[in-house]
Amino acid sequence: MKGKQFGILMGLALLVAGGLAACGKSTSSTGNSGQLAAKQVVKLSAKSEVTTLDVSKAADSTSLTMLYHTQEGLYRLGKKEKLINAMATKTTVSKDGKTYVFKLRSNNRWNDGRAVTAKDYVYSWQRTVNPKTASEYAYLMAGIKNYDQVQSGKLAPNQLGVKALNKNTLQVTLSKPVAYFKLLLAFPTFFPQEQSVVDRYGSDYGHTSGKTAYDGPFVMTKWQGTNQNWELVKNTHFWDKKNITLQKMNFQVVADPSTGLSLFQKKDLDATMLDGTQVANLKNNPSLKTFVGGTTYYMQMNQKKVKALRNLKVRQALSMAIDKQQLAKSVLRDGSKAPLGFVSQNLSRNPKTKKDFATDAYVKSGVTYDLPQAKKLMKAGLKATGTRKLNLTLMADDISVTKTVAQYVQAELQKLPNVKVTINSLPYKTRLSRSNSGNFELVLSSWGADFADPINFLSLMSTGNTNNNGDFSDAQYDAAIKRSENQDANDPTARYNDLVTAEKRLMTQQGVVPLYQPATAEMWNSKVSGYVWNPAGMSRGYQWMKVEK
Repeated sequence: MKGKQFGILMGLALLVAGGLAACGKSTSSTGNSGQLAAKQVVKLSAKSEVTTLDVSKAADSTSLTMLYHTQEGLYRLGKKEKLINAMATKTTVSKDGKTYVFKLRSNNRWNDGRAVTAKDYVYSWQRTVNPKTASEYAYLMAGIKNYDQVQSGKLAPNQLGVKALNKNTLQVTLSKPVAYFKLLLAFPTFFPQEQSVVDRYGSDYGHTSGKTAYDGPFVMTKWQGTNQNWELVKNTHFWDKKNITLQKMNFQVVADPSTGLSLFQKKDLDATMLDGTQVANLKNNPSLKTFVGGTTYYMQMNQKKVKALRNLKVRQALSMAIDKQQLAKSVLRDGSKAPLGFVSQNLSRNPKTKKDFATDAYVKSGVTYDLPQAKKLMKAGLKATGTRKLNLTLMADDISVTKTVAQYVQAELQKLPNVKVTINSLPYKTRLSRSNSGNFELVLSSWGADFADPINFLSLMSTGNTNNNGDFSDAQYDAAIKRSENQDANDPTARYNDLVTAEKRLMTQQGVVPLYQPATAEMWNSKVSGYVWNPAGMSRGYQWMKVEK
């Protein structure tokens, strides 16, 4: 799922219509009768295949979603990102915010019958951080003591700040307070692993459903590593099995929304993803569910490569020339929303007033549409930089939605004087590689939050961040980010204000151009209830679903 430049894949392409991750408002589907059907089986689609069931190595939406439902971490996410105790029954945090002690339940077992213990967490986290594992999500553990030294090979993995005080007590020591640490623990990267099973299968571990250990609500079956159909079956060893109503979930890969809708209409699927055209045609259908929040689609401008883009007026002109409302409502037509800023709506709230962060940090000039003003700014900016004509290449993924957005942005920007834009559509991996190496002028990117906190967006634009591909750098911005992560880390209000300051500065300086917040639009069988959707991290919760009569 990954926020880490999984962007478009999280928000648009790797949506598992019953699958993963982007973030804010949480929603659940509802049934009608309240009486349970005799057959508790649901049929869901996945946009892509499972690649691995290895907790340390999973990085795609489908695999992470399957792990979330077949493994049990310290916490789970309920509605509205509420943390629910899973393996943890009690959590104690030191006054300085750096030491966490988790009391673990003693009644959960692996599917082979062995008890799940604190050592399983220690082993899993050390394995993930070990540089030999090459975990793409190890960076989420960066706040744990000695993480950097272990990742660089200067210290052994057993020096990571995590230890089992006894069979059912886990202690974690951080290098500094991490305000959102508990939210991270509901993410599969932090789930336990059974060492004996990892050792038994070696390099084959996690490559089939039979070569994996399970301690969560469901066990995966019938997955041989490459097939496009598999099942999740209720786990009889799971500690909370009495509250798991579903007996089985049948998954099949359905890449085409038209195929998915056809299968849904024939009742061969209980949920499926839609595209914009389908949404427009089905907008009054009661089975249509739309989920928005946690992902922002934006344009990065390479200030290092293009001299004119270092000029604030030029960057502001590019933003003001794009009508974001029209893009969301008339072009995408799938429930997507115009952005209020870089940090998505429905992600985080003011600790005192409960107002949406995006509302508190709103800077009108950063996202407004004003073509006459944009033309004036561009003219002045080009003059200031000694540029007669601005010829820019806009790089984007070569999937249909992104192509549509790229064409719209191109048309809008070419309304500016002396500006020409050429589109370069590339396969996702190629586009990502070029983005990361700074080999672009303009690029369409997106980010889906791994956890529900503004820092997951804002840290990206810090000077030198590996995702800051446009080379935005601003001392005031960096200072606000650093305050939030250091002296104000244990003060929720002060930290929140630091992040508001950072967002406002980013928009005032037009470090990026927010374009829209993508929506996940799906059809759901009205007889299926209990589905929980969240804007960040593991956005899809199936474990409490049930089928009603």
